[in-house]
Amino acid sequence: MYPEQYIQFLAHFNGDRDYFECHEILEEYWKESSDMKKDSIWVGFILLAVSRYHHRRRNFKGAKRTLEKSIDIMSLRKNELTKLGLAVSVLFSILSKLLGDIDKEESYHSFNLPITDPTLFKACMNKCEDRGITWGKDSNLEDESIVHRHKLRDRTSVIEERLKALKNKKGNE
Repeated sequence: MYPEQYIQFLAHFNGDRDYFECHEILEEYWKESSDMKKDSIWVGFILLAVSRYHHRRRNFKGAKRTLEKSIDIMSLRKNELTKLGLAVSVLFSILSKLLGDIDKEESYHSFNLPITDPTLFKACMNKCEDRGITWGKDSNLEDESIVHRHKLRDRTSVIEERLKALKNKKGNE
């Protein structure tokens, strides 16, 4: 009923708080499953995860910018949020408060996306159990591998793709 990648996203978002992994999972899904519209619900979730990543690292400007974009997209997609098993009014209440916290440069705090569908909740719990992830646990702010993941990853393939695209662009000029 729900895409496997969405369940994985929720397990990370509400479980180990690996927002970088949330972004990676849904970006791949978005690229494979849609016409890559920038206002896709998946982009809304990706931006939310990116905002949480920035906020946790105290990058308030980045957190605010990406959260505002996420809210804009999700505001247009409330019916999809409902179909994806979330409590829309609760979600927007959380996001509104979160935006205020970021504006006041308050410290990061974890929150769970409000799942209403018991079937989805069970699937997420099972995914967490399979991966040894604790559901609903606060983010471990001491875990460098999660907090600063973008600095620790291997970017070789990204750099190679950019160089390839640049070479192709120069060849077409």
